[in-house]
Amino acid sequence: MNFKKELAEILAGLLDGEKTAAELELLIEKPKNASHGDLAFPCFSLAKIKRKAPNLIAQELAEKIQSPTFEKVEVVGAYLNFFLNKKLVAEQLVSQIISQKGAFGTQEFGQDGNVTIDMSSPNIAKPFSMGHLRSTVIGNAIALIVEKCGYKPIKINHLGDWGTQFGKLITAYKLWGDEDKVKANPIKELLTLYVRFHEEVESNPSLEDDGRAWFKRLEDGDEEAQSLWQWFRDESLKEFARIYDLMNVEFDSFNGEAFYNDKMDRVVNLLEEKGLLVESDSAMVVELTEEELPPCLIKKSDGATLYATRDLAAALYRKENYDFVKSLYVVGHEQSLHFKQLIAVLKKMGYDWAEKMVHIPFGMMLKDGKKMSTRKGKVVLLEEVLNESIEMARHNIEEKNPSLANKDEVAKQVGVGAVIFHDLKNNRMNDIEFSLEEMLRFEGETGPYVQYTFARACSILRKGNWQAEAAQHTFNTSWEKEWKVVSFLMEFPNAIKRACENFDPSLVAKYVVDLAQVFNKYYAEVRILEESEEQPARLALVYSVTEVLKEGLRLLGIKAPEEM
Repeated sequence: MNFKKELAEILAGLLDGEKTAAELELLIEKPKNASHGDLAFPCFSLAKIKRKAPNLIAQELAEKIQSPTFEKVEVVGAYLNFFLNKKLVAEQLVSQIISQKGAFGTQEFGQDGNVTIDMSSPNIAKPFSMGHLRSTVIGNAIALIVEKCGYKPIKINHLGDWGTQFGKLITAYKLWGDEDKVKANPIKELLTLYVRFHEEVESNPSLEDDGRAWFKRLEDGDEEAQSLWQWFRDESLKEFARIYDLMNVEFDSFNGEAFYNDKMDRVVNLLEEKGLLVESDSAMVVELTEEELPPCLIKKSDGATLYATRDLAAALYRKENYDFVKSLYVVGHEQSLHFKQLIAVLKKMGYDWAEKMVHIPFGMMLKDGKKMSTRKGKVVLLEEVLNESIEMARHNIEEKNPSLANKDEVAKQVGVGAVIFHDLKNNRMNDIEFSLEEMLRFEGETGPYVQYTFARACSILRKGNWQAEAAQHTFNTSWEKEWKVVSFLMEFPNAIKRACENFDPSLVAKYVVDLAQVFNKYYAEVRILEESEEQPARLALVYSVTEVLKEGLRLLGIKAPEEM
């Protein structure tokens, strides 16, 4: 169904090898206005080769082009406008979707290569806030999209389970903690202690020294410090598991920062062997002047290692264990400098595969225009948002369709889907203003709107007694009224490919919204269920729309309920 490629090959044949099909394919455009055809080829680039005016070249080529795929070719100035053979193309496309179902749009260019995806990565002993939603859902969608394109995603939850904040937390627990309270409500109590530490430190700065001392004990393997840290970690993972389960997100590894504690000496030794470590203000750094970056801090003056050391160890571990063809880091844009330094240091160490490491930044989740802060206790808890969203969806169902079967399951699919879609429909670099009301609207660019369109299309198929197994593959219709929907369905594989190449799930989210809108317009204008010779074709088209909407939502990590 790659008509651009097919057209490029036809043109290459007519140009006697003066340009390759691959070069020509890059020049073929999709006209903005449907009246200018389905594909357009500008002849300007051929003027030098042919030594003729582009409009004359267009005229000559138009007279020679013959293909059943194109019902007509028009010359407009230097442009060749191609109109696809609607009946031939629509029947091919609909037949393909009926036979392939959810596999439609699958691509093989990933060639089974491993792609590690560092994503989500909440801090243990802190609540899972809306701030961590973005890395989780963007990472999960990218994993599903790269898998659709033939890669093998490996999702890594690089937990924030190490660092001086644990010294602060242990200090706070020792001073004000209550074991029974923490056991009853671990994350809430640990957050209260963490916030209190930062409040108290303003009037008692020596608490910072106590925090550092406890973290030093933890690093040195002190039994009490280790035991408290392990308890905080275990309780946090139980809490996180419940939230991941609600969002249907799974991981292949929970190796967090602490996992690399015994792997950092090797990094320091390698840097020393390669002559890359230099002393600066009593600390050890790798100079990155040639790369126009500040020095990368590897070891503090007190001998403690840092984020960079840990991430270098993690990169080596992932390459050796997973032999990735790409290594993705779905981490906020405020960490951009860190990843530039990380990749630059690995290149200096002589590792070519550092070229395959990609930082995928994203904007912030804002509340009333401000960043959420755990330290100040100003957070919106993700689980509370998900539960509230599910409750609002359940309320909508009770109002509009009280007799719906499995109401709870549908409310969960709609409520969770609304939160995920609200994030993914935005270009990931944009900051997002948190708004539950906006998320759950049933019109506009929202998850419930796309899900509702899918459910409506499923309802049409039920009323029309349509069966995919019994569907005929030749249809008695011209496909004129259906052509806009057909044109959108054709674009699905391309939307997936672009989303994969740009690591941008919003391209799939925008696609499903556009398809839903085009389908709803078609549904408003055409009597699909009216007995007529066109009915089988129309129902086959509706089925094709359901398969593509369902698969598009799946690639975003969202379920598609058949009734709402």
